[in-house]
Amino acid sequence: MKPLNRETAGIKQQRPVKALQFGEGNFLRGFVDWMIDVLNERTNFNGAVDVVQPRDRSRRIIETLQQQDGLYHVLLKGIQGGKPTQQQRLITCLASALNPYDDYEAYLQRGENPDLRFIFSNTTEAGIIYDEHDTGPDAIPASFPGKLTAMLHRRFKHFGGAGEKGLIIIPTELIENNGDTLRHIVLRYADTWSLPQEFTDWVKEHVIFCNTLVDRIVPGFPQDTIEDVQQELGYKDQLVVTAEPYHLLVIEAPESVKQEFPAEEAGLQVKFVRDLTPYRTSKVRILNGAHTTLVPVAYLRGLRTVQEAVEDAQVGRFIREAIYEEVLPTLDRPGEELKQFAADVLERFRNPFIRHELLSISLNSISKYKVRVLPSVLAYIARRGQLPERLLHALAALILFYRGAWHGEKIPLNDSPEVLQFFEKAWQQGDIAAVAAAVLSNTEFWGIDLTQVPGLQANVVRQMEQSSKRL
Repeated sequence: MKPLNRETAGIKQQRPVKALQFGEGNFLRGFVDWMIDVLNERTNFNGAVDVVQPRDRSRRIIETLQQQDGLYHVLLKGIQGGKPTQQQRLITCLASALNPYDDYEAYLQRGENPDLRFIFSNTTEAGIIYDEHDTGPDAIPASFPGKLTAMLHRRFKHFGGAGEKGLIIIPTELIENNGDTLRHIVLRYADTWSLPQEFTDWVKEHVIFCNTLVDRIVPGFPQDTIEDVQQELGYKDQLVVTAEPYHLLVIEAPESVKQEFPAEEAGLQVKFVRDLTPYRTSKVRILNGAHTTLVPVAYLRGLRTVQEAVEDAQVGRFIREAIYEEVLPTLDRPGEELKQFAADVLERFRNPFIRHELLSISLNSISKYKVRVLPSVLAYIARRGQLPERLLHALAALILFYRGAWHGEKIPLNDSPEVLQFFEKAWQQGDIAAVAAAVLSNTEFWGIDLTQVPGLQANVVRQMEQSSKRL
């Protein structure tokens, strides 16, 4: 079988490097790089990407990207329009892959590239942080924002502070206001490192930091089927990325960014908005909220994956009714948009190519319920003047789930020690009503005392008792 590289694939075209990407993992390669490859095919974007490893860790992916000349395949597998679909694309937009811990100067020189316009990143939720051990741009900073500040400073000096050499920063880390947060930390480094005021002014005036919302399930390397995949592709590709067809990128940015990144022209699901808050709220409450609502209900009924759950007659009906009858009425985006997004979510949940374990979603379910589901509960009560039966059924099931055992079978709970210790102590009481009272009144869990919400405690106790008898 042929190794994958530009010679064996017959790829000769060299494009100007317009983007620097912090992160070499599955998500960026199956989302951002896939998008740029589509842009190159369908528009006059004509841009390549330099990939930077953001942390000092395993060099395997960077080294493999170098060996494969930046080439790899993205396999899209899922359900569209109710029918299974599979597509494959050879990604050709990566120009180079660099580990700055091997050559820090080579990394800084990327800032001297006159064609550079974009910075993309995905360094996990813990990546956009300030590290007090980063003492200046002369030695490689440990944090991603520190490395970004150092590179921006080199660019500022190289081009004499030219305004047109400012950049567009598009982080995809899953934190709220990711662009604003990154900007704040970069400016903090500029201050603590005593960089020139002119540099700070240049960042403020000519570097655009975009808040974003991203959505695509990217399982990554198909380890179990890689030999069959490689046979079908005809190459020994060690960096295959599998992803679902659905994708969404919402960018909070000025009109100029939309003009430079012509994603809509390419038919990509990219929305440029002035305020992404409504999109974030609907994603968190519908997609993430449905996951959190589904897990304890489905698991206690003996189901183990998301697909099994939505295809189960009872649980499938439960989650559909929870979304359409109790979550959507609490949101303010246009009704048809919400219904279409909900339909897309349920179709994605049925994806037969992705085995999404309920237990993997159950991590930190208490805090997830607070953020993802409880706002819908309280908004529904405020708007309808009644309790949302299904969302509270999920809360009742969640409390039962956190007992850590169900009908003699142990449940491998995954939460903070404090949460697990609380539930262990609460369930020692044995009485469902007492357990419910202890959990619902825990303001550290919910931010409020839920026993003070009229009728909520009695509703949850009733549903806990009914579930215990029925299941």
